[in-house]
Amino acid sequence: MGSPTVTARDRTNSPDRWVMTPSDRTLVMAKHHANRLGFAVLLAFFRGCGRFPRAAAEADREIVDEIARQLAIEVPGDFSLSLSGRTAERHRAEIRALLGFREATVADAALLEAWLQDQVPGVGAMPDQLAALLETQCRELSIEPPAVDRIERIVRAAIHAHDERFYVGTLARLTPETRDKLEALLRPAGNEPDAPVSEKPAQPAPALLLRLRSDPGKPSLASVQDELAKLELIRKIELPVGLFGDVLPHELERYRRRASTEAPYELRRHPEAARLTWLAAFVHLRSRTLTDDLIDLLIETIHHIGARAEHRVDRELLDDLKRVTGKQNLLFAVAGAALEKPDGIVRDVVFAAVGEQTLRDLVKEAKATGPTYRTTLRTVIRNSYKGHYRRMVPQILRCLEFRSNNEHHRPILEALELLKRYADSKLQTFPFEEVVPIDDIVRGLWREAVVEQDAKGRQRINRITYEICVLEALRDKLRCKEVWVVGANRYRNPDEDLPADFEAKRIPYYQALKLPLEADRFVTDLRAEMREALQTLDGGMPSNRLVRISRKRKRDGWITVTPFDPLPEPSNLIAIKAEIATTWPMTNLLDMLKEADLRLNFTDVLKSGTAYESLDRSVLRPRLLLCLNGLGTNAGFQRMAGLQSGTTAKDLTYVRRRYITAEGLRQAIAIVTNGTLHARDPRIWGDGTTACASDSKHFGAWDQNLTTQWHVRYGGRGVMIYWHVDRNSLCIHSQIKSPSSSEVASMIEGVIHHCTEMEVDRQYVDSHGQSTVAFAFCRLLGFQLMPRLKAMHVQKLSRPDVGQPDAYPNLQAILTKPIDWELIRQQYDQMVKYVTAVRLGTAETESILRRFVRSNIQHPTYKAFSELGRAVKTIFLCRYLHSEALRREINEGLNVVEQWNSANDFIFFARRGEMVSNRREDHEISMLALHLLQNCMVYINTLMLQQVLAAPQWSGNLVARDLRALTPLIWEHVNPYGRFELDMEARLPID
Repeated sequence: MGSPTVTARDRTNSPDRWVMTPSDRTLVMAKHHANRLGFAVLLAFFRGCGRFPRAAAEADREIVDEIARQLAIEVPGDFSLSLSGRTAERHRAEIRALLGFREATVADAALLEAWLQDQVPGVGAMPDQLAALLETQCRELSIEPPAVDRIERIVRAAIHAHDERFYVGTLARLTPETRDKLEALLRPAGNEPDAPVSEKPAQPAPALLLRLRSDPGKPSLASVQDELAKLELIRKIELPVGLFGDVLPHELERYRRRASTEAPYELRRHPEAARLTWLAAFVHLRSRTLTDDLIDLLIETIHHIGARAEHRVDRELLDDLKRVTGKQNLLFAVAGAALEKPDGIVRDVVFAAVGEQTLRDLVKEAKATGPTYRTTLRTVIRNSYKGHYRRMVPQILRCLEFRSNNEHHRPILEALELLKRYADSKLQTFPFEEVVPIDDIVRGLWREAVVEQDAKGRQRINRITYEICVLEALRDKLRCKEVWVVGANRYRNPDEDLPADFEAKRIPYYQALKLPLEADRFVTDLRAEMREALQTLDGGMPSNRLVRISRKRKRDGWITVTPFDPLPEPSNLIAIKAEIATTWPMTNLLDMLKEADLRLNFTDVLKSGTAYESLDRSVLRPRLLLCLNGLGTNAGFQRMAGLQSGTTAKDLTYVRRRYITAEGLRQAIAIVTNGTLHARDPRIWGDGTTACASDSKHFGAWDQNLTTQWHVRYGGRGVMIYWHVDRNSLCIHSQIKSPSSSEVASMIEGVIHHCTEMEVDRQYVDSHGQSTVAFAFCRLLGFQLMPRLKAMHVQKLSRPDVGQPDAYPNLQAILTKPIDWELIRQQYDQMVKYVTAVRLGTAETESILRRFVRSNIQHPTYKAFSELGRAVKTIFLCRYLHSEALRREINEGLNVVEQWNSANDFIFFARRGEMVSNRREDHEISMLALHLLQNCMVYINTLMLQQVLAAPQWSGNLVARDLRALTPLIWEHVNPYGRFELDMEARLPID
């Protein structure tokens, strides 16, 4: 835990921080001329930070130059701030006395530790934040903060004391029965204290905890029943209501991780209070995730019922189905022949014009694609549900409690209650007197199958068919969160996704988004911007040689954009790559990972989830690097073992389980990413990039899980990894997602929550990463969405004003209805509330965006987002069509992320690039290890390129096109294969 370096950036944020007062100058000038500048820097630093610098580098050269300028002192060329010796000690004592501070004593440390214990519940076990709070408290008490190692000991002691106090308090709230049930999780199934002897297994079985840790399988009836059994087992434990109501989410996750990391026999060794607290936290959070998984399984299983039925019917009708093209011309031919010889014989007149076989094919197609096809499909779905899937309905209704905040969706809840009441009945139809909701539940051709006629001519509702309709309606409502589930997390009450303090903190939230408080001002500014963009495009169309707007058919407009010709690679870049390959030939990828760690120390954040670490860091560090290389290349631990002091695959598996977590890897990635940003030479890479491109990449994966799905476009099972890559080939964020999940949500999530120092103001995406609602969210979040649209020819522009049909004459063919500005005004505050929830992360981005889909079009806020999105998209399209430079910029940005995807195949080479696990956590760890490994390669390549370009022969030789095409994502000189030898003493020859 180190202290951050105080740089010129801090000085910029606080312009008066390093100002020397007249009295300061008098005091400084009284010193010996050799000590004046050093004393002045110590004085200014202590006054500004409340402590002395712990290393000379903390007071950077810009601070020294600023202080020297105020004192009119020349900075010696070999100046170095002295922090040790009698003179420095005397200066520190004088400064403390001058500012009224004193050194911390042992008694002060004890008081600070006691004070810090009370701060832990509000902050959590965050050592850096607690250390910052401690330094602030010392400043308020006029005490010089203790040394770094002393602060670390105080922080660790405060966290430990808080945990012990929390464990005791939690144990006191657990009843003896609940304690016994929690302890039973560490024993095999059937060995519970109250289990009959005859039911106990003869052979030892895995502990119940291991069963609860397992992920759900692929969508099926068996998976649904298995998750239901787990959920029922957890609910029987009956934790007290509100047991963890006041605990921070990340603290609760820390306690849960303890129960998830250690084996049951290891957990039994811990004191009872700590053990039961960890198990209770695990049970509390696992109940929510199990509910979410169960709903996901339910949604996907309902979808699979219909999808499999469609596949089966298509296969059965394939032989009878022959698509007939040119139906309109055939109709004209038949009509012409009939009118020419109205009294003729069909075989002689019509068959001669069209042909008997063609007419037969038309009849077959009509039967196969018309009502007959849909009726057959309905029959197959009903039979499949009745014979197999229907068994899950009573169990789901018994375990899950569905609710809705909208009275419009009350019929679906009434239908679920109806199904629940008759779950154990054998009646084929509901009783005549029963009120059965039909509207908004039974749609299309299902209605005639649901409503039957009895012998007396009365309408009766078929139970089985009605249940299918209810499940399909429930699936749609759950996906858009109009129906939610009690006890879930992602499918919880959507009102909980919004910030509860929005009304109280409305002004700060608007200021954080840099939005005006008045809706009228927002609308006026956006409307003016839209008019200006349309006017600019309309005025420039006559001279725009690369864009044409024409009419297709009768009324539809058609946009044609001339594509760019590919440019050859600059010859200078070829020479640079050749020089790198000559200077660092066949550099092992593992050595690049090691070199990055030796420079940035990112493995320091990979810590054990337990309270102690049994391995010395000198032993642990190489094992961590071997683990990361094995995960990032997909080579596995067996290939990495045996090459570092006799390290075995079992040792690496232990390190992976105990030290490598998704949270730790994201921190390590942030360190490498920020280190690369700091290492970049602005003369080569520019002053800093704020543009980012994102795209997804398909990876094969085992399919006995919820995330892996069949991908139609790639023709195989797998997962999608969504990357966010900046213009200089540095990935700032990665996410694993299923092929059917929203790329728009992934795009927004990566821009807002990437956890690096980069600030994104422009986001390039392909067609899949944009939508009308996405344009609205991005506008309110403060960054520009810049997509490369594949279907550019059918894009439309919206009108800003009503009653001006002749405005923008050159764009008439592609102009559509005006924007409803009044709706945006009415829903402005509500839209900002949802956007604030995304910014703060009060819920997953996908959970929030799930409400704004076409199936939920009646939602007023969705309508407002759609109108706002149309306006923002119109502004973007005008600029895109008008500016060739903008089109090139977007194209170049997306080429960078495509090159990143190409490097994935080079690094993640083993096992044909397929993730060989069914656990989502393993998939995420593999993804993050690949991300880290690839960023380390970019970091080392950046240093190599800068060293090569610093040579005299390259000075002034690179032109603007060379610099624009220069990228550190090159791998011609990199070797990811062969023997994985790790020598921690050997270094890459990089200055």
